[in-house]
Amino acid sequence: MAENLSGGEAIVRQVAANGIGTVFGLPGAQMYPLFDALERSNAIETICTRHEQAAAYMAYGATQSTGRPSAFSVVPGPGVLNTTAALCTAWGRNAPVLCLTGQIPSAYLGQGRGHLHELPDQLATLRTLVKWAERIDTPADAPGLVNQAFTQMLSGRPGPVSLEMCWDVMAQSGDVEMLEPAQIEAPPGPDPDAIASAAKLIAGARNIMIMAGGGARHATAEVHALAERLGAGVTSFRSGRGIVADGHTLNLPTVAAHTLWPETDVLIAIGSRAELQYMRWSGMRTLITEPEAPPHLIRIDIDANEMSRLKPHVGIVADAAVGAAELLAAVEATATPDPAWSERFDDVRASARQRIEKIQPHLSYLDVIRDVLPRDGILVDEVCQAGFTGYFGWPVYAPYTYVTSGFQGTLGFGYQTALGAKAVNRDKAVVSINGDGGFMYGVQELATAAQYGLGVVAIVFNNSAFGNVRRDQQMHYEGRLIGSELANPDFVRLAESFGIEGRRAATPEALKPVLEEAIAADRPVLIEVPIAPDSETSPWEFIIPPPPGSDRPY
Repeated sequence: MAENLSGGEAIVRQVAANGIGTVFGLPGAQMYPLFDALERSNAIETICTRHEQAAAYMAYGATQSTGRPSAFSVVPGPGVLNTTAALCTAWGRNAPVLCLTGQIPSAYLGQGRGHLHELPDQLATLRTLVKWAERIDTPADAPGLVNQAFTQMLSGRPGPVSLEMCWDVMAQSGDVEMLEPAQIEAPPGPDPDAIASAAKLIAGARNIMIMAGGGARHATAEVHALAERLGAGVTSFRSGRGIVADGHTLNLPTVAAHTLWPETDVLIAIGSRAELQYMRWSGMRTLITEPEAPPHLIRIDIDANEMSRLKPHVGIVADAAVGAAELLAAVEATATPDPAWSERFDDVRASARQRIEKIQPHLSYLDVIRDVLPRDGILVDEVCQAGFTGYFGWPVYAPYTYVTSGFQGTLGFGYQTALGAKAVNRDKAVVSINGDGGFMYGVQELATAAQYGLGVVAIVFNNSAFGNVRRDQQMHYEGRLIGSELANPDFVRLAESFGIEGRRAATPEALKPVLEEAIAADRPVLIEVPIAPDSETSPWEFIIPPPPGSDRPY
């Protein structure tokens, strides 16, 4: 039955019908009807940030820590442009994030009159950043287009989408027929011939490795079962961490996996771009589109386009869970893995851990954090020395408990993203590790944490520098430093000025009791960890192994 609703009300009602329970955002003139509807909604909690970028990052954190879609809302023009770093991060991580924004009055569209927040073509701009973007022209159109947005977000390869509505339309009322939630159709099953070809390759293999990416996070059981049948080691770089838990007999941390890579005869990449093997281990500036065997490359990916970006020897276009399950069924009777392969994993893991011990002080700090953080606790990293070390030195025990910015390497995303993760995981501990430089990108969100009681523990490693940039300038530019040394505030006093507890810990041993207290208190806390300049060991040899004879990590 039709109801008389404003455009803003219609959007909010249909977004709620699709299961969104939290919207992050900042209100403004074009968005008043939508935010008023949010305020009156019994189904949605609204968390308002101090900067538009934080609204989008918090939505990203909510999605990446749950696997469920999320939403944020900001004003058009400069407001939505402030969110674009988060949107490109969501695009890179295949994160289903919905951007709800406004637009100038409908009569002014295309007139170039310089109306408030006008862009030359906002939809065109957004379409370069997200999977799909559309305008809702009438309140009656809102339910259908909201459902279409969810279908686009969640069908095939997931990704961010955007909906806009003109200022006048958002305030107008009309008859609106609300709809049932969007129904996401299951993707077609894999080509039986591709499954058979992959099974044939596997039948002749002895040393098999699985690369599990973010597209396989929902396929934990299927990846486990396939790995166990094949005696395959399972590695993940960032997005797929925790699919096979660190500590499992078949888990191969990346440093251990790199040791075994030359002996691998088949690589099965599941929901992964295989960036680790065919970009980082082969040279960041060497483009490989058609890998030579060995190893033979088998890819399982829901996105058919992936098969031309990195051409496998066998490509299986399928959902990760379905593809892995069907491949397992096909190899049950034919696979003949060599048990000597998996019997080596313990020794290789131990050797890898011994090798990375030199990455100090950050490995020791990560060890302390891992010891204190519950197994289901969430760590959000940053573009900093501790964050880089976490790529290979942070044990992950379950999917969605380790959140990164993926290949975008988005400096400054971390603390804001962690707030979003905490907002939708109130029963879990959330720790955000930051460098001093990146943390200052979102420092204003300390106010958001205090206002909404978001108990994120922010650890700020303060080396008074953009550490990577400073090291590169020292090593490769004769020590000429520009823009890499930082004058910082007193972070403890800064936190206290926001009404947040500030602490300081100068050693890993000192950090442990402080962190234990902070997690137990479940309230916003900032812990500053001072790091002496030039005291950090570079982690890069374990992230991008240098070519023989080179002193560069790429």
